Amino acid sequence: MSDPAISWLVVCRVEDIDEEDVLQLEYGGKIYAIYHTPSGFYATDGICTHENAHLAGGLVIGEIIECPRHQGRFHIPTGKANGAPACVNLQTYPTKIEADQIHVGLPTFPCSGSVKVQS
Repeated sequence: MSDPAISWLVVCRVEDIDEEDVLQLEYGGKIYAIYHTPSGFYATDGICTHENAHLAGGLVIGEIIECPRHQGRFHIPTGKANGAPACVNLQTYPTKIEADQIHVGLPTFPCSGSVKVQS
């Protein structure tokens, strides 16, 4: 049974994100980060919890995203803060692949708004 509080959003094609790379997604007034790691595709909040930097400008190393501002690190699959100065975890979101497209399960918004993906 599907969760009515989650909307599955088609973000991009699998080939649009190289391994160890990240894309920025804006949806419903919020910024998310979509990652391709050696173990698969993941999604988290797209803003660093330390000082509001866009994580899509960071460096993906294996399953770690390093913030571009102060090099705080997060474990991508779990969102766990993994290196100072970041100490607050990121929210994670479910992903799935269907027909070579990456889908992200995001909270259902009353007004879906526009979708903007940036690499």
